[in-house]
Amino acid sequence: MANFLAQFQSIKSTSDRLVISVEDVSDLWPAVKPAFEARLPFKQGSLNNKTRNPVLVEKLPAEFILTTDSRLRSRFPQEQLLFWFREPYATIVLVTCEVGWDLILTDPIIYIVYDKVVVGVYFVQPLNPNSFSEGPSFLRRCSHVVTIVNTFWFMDLDEFKTILKPRLKLIVQNDEREWFIVFVSRAHPANDKASAMAKKVYAKLEVEFNTKKRERCCKYDIHSPESNFWEDLESKIMECIRNTLDKRVQFYEEEIRKLSEQRLMPVWNFCNFFILKESLAFMFEMAHLHDDALREYDELELCYIETVNNTGKQRDFGGADHGDDQAALLNPGNKALTQIVQDDSFREFEFRQYLFACQSKLLLKLNRLFEVASRGYSFIISFSKSLALHERILPFCMRETWVVTACLALIDAILSNYNDGLMAPDIEKRFFHLLGDLYSLARVKFMRLAYLIGYGTEIERSPVNSAALSLLSWPKPAVWPSVPADASAEVLEKEKVILQTTSRTKPFGIQRKPLPLEPTVLLREANRRRASLSAGNAFETFDGRQGITEGMSPSQKVPPSSIPRTNSSPGNFDGSIDRPMRLAEIFVAAEHALKKTISSQELLKSLSSSEEFEQKYLELTKGAADNYHRSLWKRHGVVLDGEIAAVSFKHGHFDQAAKSYEKVCALYSGEGWQDLLAEVLPNLAECQKILNDQAGYLLSCVRLLSLDEGLFLNEERQAFQSELVRLAHSELKDPVPLDVSSLITFSGNPGPPLELCDRDPGTLSVTVWSGFPDDITLDSINLTIVPTSSADEGAKALQSSTPNVLHPGRNTITLDLPPQKPGSYVLGVLTGQIGQLRFRSHSFSKIGPADTDDFMSYEKPAKPILKVLRPRALVDLDAAVSSPLLTNERQWIGILVRPINYSLKGAVLYIDTGPGLEIDDSHVIEMETYADVSENDDNKVQKDGAQIDSLNYEKKVERLTLHNGKIEFPNWASDTPSIIWVLVRAMSDMLSRGSSSVTTRRESIVDAMRTIALNLEFGVYHNQIFERTLAVHFTYPFYVTTRVTDKCNDGTLLLQVILHSEVKATLTIYDAWLDLQHGFIHNGQTEGRPSSSLFPLVISPTSKAGILFSICLGKTNGEEDRKQQESILNIKYGISGDRTIGAHPPVMDESTKVDDARQELIFKNAITLQRPVLDPCLAVGFLPLPSDGLRVGQLVKMQWRVERLKDLDEKEVPEQNDEVLYEVKANSGNWMIAGRKRGHVSLSPKQGARIIISVLCMPLVAGYVRPPHLGLPDVDEADVSCKPAGPHLVCVLPPALSSSFCIPVNS
Repeated sequence: MANFLAQFQSIKSTSDRLVISVEDVSDLWPAVKPAFEARLPFKQGSLNNKTRNPVLVEKLPAEFILTTDSRLRSRFPQEQLLFWFREPYATIVLVTCEVGWDLILTDPIIYIVYDKVVVGVYFVQPLNPNSFSEGPSFLRRCSHVVTIVNTFWFMDLDEFKTILKPRLKLIVQNDEREWFIVFVSRAHPANDKASAMAKKVYAKLEVEFNTKKRERCCKYDIHSPESNFWEDLESKIMECIRNTLDKRVQFYEEEIRKLSEQRLMPVWNFCNFFILKESLAFMFEMAHLHDDALREYDELELCYIETVNNTGKQRDFGGADHGDDQAALLNPGNKALTQIVQDDSFREFEFRQYLFACQSKLLLKLNRLFEVASRGYSFIISFSKSLALHERILPFCMRETWVVTACLALIDAILSNYNDGLMAPDIEKRFFHLLGDLYSLARVKFMRLAYLIGYGTEIERSPVNSAALSLLSWPKPAVWPSVPADASAEVLEKEKVILQTTSRTKPFGIQRKPLPLEPTVLLREANRRRASLSAGNAFETFDGRQGITEGMSPSQKVPPSSIPRTNSSPGNFDGSIDRPMRLAEIFVAAEHALKKTISSQELLKSLSSSEEFEQKYLELTKGAADNYHRSLWKRHGVVLDGEIAAVSFKHGHFDQAAKSYEKVCALYSGEGWQDLLAEVLPNLAECQKILNDQAGYLLSCVRLLSLDEGLFLNEERQAFQSELVRLAHSELKDPVPLDVSSLITFSGNPGPPLELCDRDPGTLSVTVWSGFPDDITLDSINLTIVPTSSADEGAKALQSSTPNVLHPGRNTITLDLPPQKPGSYVLGVLTGQIGQLRFRSHSFSKIGPADTDDFMSYEKPAKPILKVLRPRALVDLDAAVSSPLLTNERQWIGILVRPINYSLKGAVLYIDTGPGLEIDDSHVIEMETYADVSENDDNKVQKDGAQIDSLNYEKKVERLTLHNGKIEFPNWASDTPSIIWVLVRAMSDMLSRGSSSVTTRRESIVDAMRTIALNLEFGVYHNQIFERTLAVHFTYPFYVTTRVTDKCNDGTLLLQVILHSEVKATLTIYDAWLDLQHGFIHNGQTEGRPSSSLFPLVISPTSKAGILFSICLGKTNGEEDRKQQESILNIKYGISGDRTIGAHPPVMDESTKVDDARQELIFKNAITLQRPVLDPCLAVGFLPLPSDGLRVGQLVKMQWRVERLKDLDEKEVPEQNDEVLYEVKANSGNWMIAGRKRGHVSLSPKQGARIIISVLCMPLVAGYVRPPHLGLPDVDEADVSCKPAGPHLVCVLPPALSSSFCIPVNS
């Protein structure tokens, strides 16, 4: 079977569609061929895949071939079985009911030919062509023949049975073929006879060849085909193809199974298995069942790899032919199968590429570009490993060259078939990631080739290039290429280039060891693989250092004479090699070897010069970067942008380089890759400096200073700082904002936060850590504090306008803290200015262990730096004495000042007195300490953390002066409760009045009150203000009540005056006398003194004493009585009290004060004496109330009877003697008066005259209440007698129960 390999490949190249054979029984194909072929390819059809599941295929290609065609008749039976996939999949039998005749018309002979056989020769008369349709009967009327004519006539049913039916039976008797019959009717629609005959024949045809399970006939009318004919035709063709395909798949599967069972047998041949397996795959491919074809190729690949790995026979790998360096991953016909066959299998190098090319072709047809990229990348990686295993037998750098061409070819094929928007978003991102990987792989291999021929100086020694190339091993040929004999000029030129190459100077004079681009020293690796040198000679030991590179100076190179030589290498090499190769010779030798290996002119052009190399390098780098940017691996794209930036920087395109460097630096900074950032950031700073980007340059300097100190020398860090300071103080025209969070950090001091009271300023200490290598002066510093409780509150800025010098490391700065609102505050942002540079830092310092509160980070809430307490009482001002003081006398008012855990140092108290109270300015103000032993249970006061016993305190007294109404506190009173004694005088012009013992005292306490307004300003800046108004009670020393104790028969009245002490002090009465009003006189010669003289009389606090006066009634005089209606009680007394308790002796002036003199005071009290009602003129009587009682809410009539008891004298009769004024008084809360409360009534002056005064009232409350009272304002109380007297209280019942209900409107 393996002998048919060439034929198999030829058949594959020519057979690309399904074959449908046409059995033309009636020579109809030329007439119907255009219409049939116009239906190709079939638009849609359903076929069964390998698992017998229906699959919808579109645009199925096919080809109609006559069964008489040589392509079908020239095949041997063995070929038909082996290459069954190219055999017809369906057979169309074309028949008609018209029998055709070929007439050869001559003169005068006619030859009649039927089916290419002469059936008759006639001599005819002149020919009438219109008679041809009559059949052979026309020949009797023909006279001569002039031409060849094809004619036909319709057969009848008998002719169908005898002629057409046997022939069709003979054709369709082969069961292996899938066939159906197409009856072609050429009858004209106008010829009814022909049409009827055609229908009869077709009906008979259906009866003979159709079955219940399958219809095998269809009718095609050439003149007017039916509308559904073509659909019927395509469905029958697809049915035949489907059945044939199922049979052939079953056949191939059975044959493949048989060969698979023999796989472990010695006679097993992989080529036979391959032909069967690929025949099946190719058949699926022709049927557009690409998934099944792909699956067959996958199984074929696995079987081949298993065969290669398990077979112990040594096979030729391949890859040694010219042009093999170009990958054939997309060209299955790159080499004929007969060229790569080896015994019973194929060479691995070509065959694996052939299989992948077949797979990729199918995947491209399926438009599965992602799978092409995924499989392609995996195949390149795995195949590259296989090339590495056979590198010793392959041309020099064959592996690198093949990988580059494979990646580029795969990329071109994928991009040429890519249409945007067809992939799912997630698949598309992975797709671009694979493209980026392909570009990146080609880029690394291309850089390796360029490095081998001396372009290493053109490659940026960046971290990404170093990581890629230093991990990529050198080529491992059996023998390193030697320098051609005629290449001395090239060697000399390379040496000049090496010597002229100098390493690039880093910005800021940074001295850093260049990153390596090679896994080991190339000079050592190349010479180690030379034939005449051993792997362990002294030269390798010497050049193991990194000194021998293309960037070293001539003075550093080792003379060739100093390198020892050895001849310990294998003996199959030229013994003329007696010295190690120089670096230039290695480059030249590699370049000549690559020219022999590389067959791609494009790749050779890319390595022909440094400019071409750079162009190709940029193309690959940009391709990788762009695809990484479009994928999920954007970081890879940013890193490669840095490589593009290095080339732009090299050519002076600083703007483009700066943009790319910024993205790279942002990536490295965000990932925390400081070592990588230290490589790229100086280049960005240099670009910004050249572009005069002052803000960006300053930021780069700050970022360089922010990196770990071990990445740069101290001198280099100082250079960064000097650049920043120089630019900030000299070149900046406008202020530039800059974030220095990574360089200047800050935190609060360790320990608890600073606590302040509301509205208190303070001083805040902050620890600032400087990352600068030297001292730096900050012209100004602003620090914001942020409240933690309210999001509406903005940050508060604390300013320090004085310059601050930050030393490297930890610094402490203090800021003035203005009053803040209550709450907790955390540090916000530190801002400031260095020259024209405005810096900003929002980073906290990490101080202290991580498990303490001093450790500050973003992973846990910020520690409060300040706590402003909510408003509370910081001080209390109160009256030191609550008992009353003496009115109209100089008295000390004590103001108690209690600081509540707050210092009153420097406090000022403003005093303002209210009306009726004045401060005596002639005396000083006294201030003394105060200790209240009853205030605390422990009798102790807290002061600065220490406890002081309040019982053993040292009393301090200091005299102060009042200036402009204010008092300044002494220092000792800042933390100690104290009392301020102020001398005041409460002035009152009212005379004290006594009352009868039977009446209730109705004295208003408000009249005895005086107010004093206090305003205390305290705190450091007197920012705390406490205001309070104190009410001080002033009173007279006595409250006087009187009562008549006895009425003697001689008219003498004993008047008892009771003195109630109103103060908490001892009162001493030295003397007392009573000035009586008119109508009363004293008995005897007492001069108004009491009848008993027990003076001095001492009255204890809150006690009372009585004085008895003997008086009698005197003569009355109206005018005199109206002049003096009150009696005056005069008391001379003295007081003995303490100002800390209440009333005390008045303070005397220093000028009038007499030592040891008794201080006597005068107290006067007005007493109203009422003469007894002995001879009344009028009588007022309260008439009884209704018997049913009083009820709330019900009107009741109150009645009083007024009666004149005696006639008035003519002198006493006024002008309006018949008018009496009355007034009804009632509590408005208990009663509502419905009538007139006040008015005049007419009353005759004659004795016995009567009148009744009625008033309607309504009780408002239930219970016992005082009833209304009738009074006569114009009549003296001594002339009115109340008989019968009114009740003191009356009973008022609650209102009666009531109910309510609703009545419909319409009722």
